[in-house]
Amino acid sequence: MARMYARRRGTSGSIRPYRKEAPEWSNTDAAEIEKIVVDLHKDGMSSSQIGLALRDKYGVPDVKLATGKRLNEILRENGLESEIPEDLRNLMQRALGIRKHLAENKKDVHNIRQLQITESKVRRLARYYSKSGKMPKGWTYKPEAAEILLSR
Repeated sequence: MARMYARRRGTSGSIRPYRKEAPEWSNTDAAEIEKIVVDLHKDGMSSSQIGLALRDKYGVPDVKLATGKRLNEILRENGLESEIPEDLRNLMQRALGIRKHLAENKKDVHNIRQLQITESKVRRLARYYSKSGKMPKGWTYKPEAAEILLSR
């Protein structure tokens, strides 16, 4: 299937093997993994960075197989879940970076188009999260408010 904003097909990627339980070589102590997740989040890591650190440093290939809970569920139980989902936050940061670039380079037409595409993705994702209940109903993306929201 073709990409939405490009004229080419997507590239094929590898997928994780299908498993119902964690491999025998992996770290499966659920309490220890939850403690590590909370500590890494308090150190300022995002959920994707925590997943990579667990895989690379602590030998946990899949948090859900090891603990029975997803990483965000563990953070929610401990009251550490962020108010903005990580993928939406990353897109908003990208849009703010492009806006800052365009403030200095007003004739950069390619990045004007990239800003339109990125903000379109932000609006679409925000609409999904507000419908699914992860964001407040009626929440809309405003670039001026986004800068304040992301600075927290």
